[in-house]
Amino acid sequence: MNIRPFHLAIPVDEIPNNRSFYRDVLGCNEGRSSDHWVDFDFFGHQLVIHKKESKKEDAQTNPLDGKEVPVPHFGVVLDMETFNNLSHSLREKNIEFIIEPYTRFKGEVGEQSTMFFKDPSGNALEFKAFKNLDQLFAK
Repeated sequence: MNIRPFHLAIPVDEIPNNRSFYRDVLGCNEGRSSDHWVDFDFFGHQLVIHKKESKKEDAQTNPLDGKEVPVPHFGVVLDMETFNNLSHSLREKNIEFIIEPYTRFKGEVGEQSTMFFKDPSGNALEFKAFKNLDQLFAK
């Protein structure tokens, strides 16, 4: 599998709290920046937060495993050790989870751990890790 970095730009309602969240809470290294945007190394991918005037939209969800998954959301697939370390770190920092870390498809093809939470601007993030990364797209 040839995984390549992606670039994602997301709107935030203000820079300072979001900069602190991505840098200090998630541990992302900061790259270039201005007063209106900041680049981050988002687990090997480029994430740019852009200052945008807040326009609140009705939150939408899709049911999955008896939980309500926020739509839209974004995130990354991590290795299991990084996922577990991040999960532990987020709990220590009292991050409020939308969906607490848990394992799906235990003992089946595609076994994975996942968790959802929001950044300070309300952008929903999902982090997941597969027991076997080769099963990322397995049916």
